[in-house]
Amino acid sequence: MAVCIVTGSAGLIGAESVRFFHGLGFDVVGIENNMRQYFFGAEASTSWSLAALEKEYPRFTNYAIDIRDFESVGKLFEKYGNEIKLVIHTAAQPSHDWAAREPLTDFTVNATGTINLLEATRLHCRDAVFIFTSTNKVYGDTPNRLPLVETDSRWEIDAAHPFFAEGIDESMSIDATKHSLFGASKVAADVMVQEYGRYFGMNTGIFRGGCLTGPGHSGAEMHGFLAYLMKCAATGKEYRIFGYKGKQVRDNIHSHDLVSAFHQYFLNPRQGEVYNIGGGRFSNCSMLEAIALCEQIAGRPMNTTYVEDNRIGDHIWWISDVRRLKDHLPNWTHTRNVHDILTEIHAYNCDRWKQPA
Repeated sequence: MAVCIVTGSAGLIGAESVRFFHGLGFDVVGIENNMRQYFFGAEASTSWSLAALEKEYPRFTNYAIDIRDFESVGKLFEKYGNEIKLVIHTAAQPSHDWAAREPLTDFTVNATGTINLLEATRLHCRDAVFIFTSTNKVYGDTPNRLPLVETDSRWEIDAAHPFFAEGIDESMSIDATKHSLFGASKVAADVMVQEYGRYFGMNTGIFRGGCLTGPGHSGAEMHGFLAYLMKCAATGKEYRIFGYKGKQVRDNIHSHDLVSAFHQYFLNPRQGEVYNIGGGRFSNCSMLEAIALCEQIAGRPMNTTYVEDNRIGDHIWWISDVRRLKDHLPNWTHTRNVHDILTEIHAYNCDRWKQPA
């Protein structure tokens, strides 16, 4: 029996991982306690996602464990032992703004939770592949010091800059920058995953995601850009644009494309390897461009409000350079762009969004 452990198993990337690796024949063990509802309220609950997974996937078993509880994490890993071949760690507190409300909760979930999972892996299944869903926020606001040019609908990097053709690569420093407390807690986790790979010789991979999205996202205002935007477009709810004239750029990657990269890494693991991963030049948009697409797909104008102050640590322009990943994992590629993603989010969720809470 080959076991895949997925933390945050009912979240966007966790649920996609459950479906993907269950389909490959793994017995999938989830760790999910719906902290997302605690972070963002009832509308962000992942209980609907967990219920669907438990109904549809017979070899999926979920445990409502808090990853901050090392004793409980350790007992679960001991139970399955060397049958565990893959650990996919997606559970996190994912918001800049929320982290400032409860810094200790943010840090213990993101940093302490990660080292608990790493140590449990080292003790009970050290040959397993460990995949960590990191974030481009580990680079802090360094990207905002790039030479940016304002156009009608977006900010864009100067065409003469080396990052123009493919985006930002892994050479960018994570030092001397404002990360936000969330970014700092993810840096701690990111570096620890690297260290377990290099120090203990474990197969650990770090995927620094841009804007991760897809139809399974329980979008909330503080996290889940495209899902929440489309939800507002479909329901008429007000959407607030925070700063940068709404021209801030994100590269957007579908959850399936990210998880297929996890699979390729599982087949060809390295020790402590870091990858920037996002939509790259294939799939990116500004907020204004995304609003226009949402209005087109939903068939109605959006109710938007502009707030002058940007969020602390927010990027003005981010596009991931995925060339290292493609060089190491040549069988991986993007399959869906922004328009594809938004269309799928709308089709999958529209009826559910319009139902009473």
